[in-house]
Amino acid sequence: MSKIGKKPITIPDGTDIKINENNLSVSGKKGSLILKVLPYIKIKLENEILTVGTDNDIKQARSNWGTMRALIQNAIIGVNEGFSKNLEIEGIGYRATMEGNNLTLNLGFSHPVKIIPPAEIIISIEKNMIKVSGIDKGLVGKIASDIRATKKPEPYKGKGIRYQGEFIRRKEGKKAAGATK
Repeated sequence: MSKIGKKPITIPDGTDIKINENNLSVSGKKGSLILKVLPYIKIKLENEILTVGTDNDIKQARSNWGTMRALIQNAIIGVNEGFSKNLEIEGIGYRATMEGNNLTLNLGFSHPVKIIPPAEIIISIEKNMIKVSGIDKGLVGKIASDIRATKKPEPYKGKGIRYQGEFIRRKEGKKAAGATK
């Protein structure tokens, strides 16, 4: 039995849910998402409460049960509130600028790095902070991860792009060779 899958989902006001055979569409004030229903999963909507169940007792059905419930919950939160990830740029001469909807990063390479986000992702910049926001939690996380992967923080000086609040374990550099004759 899935602890997460058993929990019912209450649907907030202003959220519209349509259930088809293989798809579930969720729309709210920020936009709409379409989720593919995983195999062996049954979805019921009664009195603004959505429940997720299985129609089989095989291992794959039990695995999909909690996953599908979490995906639906994230879609409902996304279309009503949205998701965002913040990234910090640290390093002398490291800059981020917006050229239209595209993000241009100057990270000490011989060339600027351009990142072209999908249409449903919004990127904004404030000083040394990059904010990635959108309604799809997975897509926001993937774009933030792609931006971070362009220049991961290094352990000696901590230069690079990191998530806000991420702790980078620092290493000690080489010791200066002393006169120990």
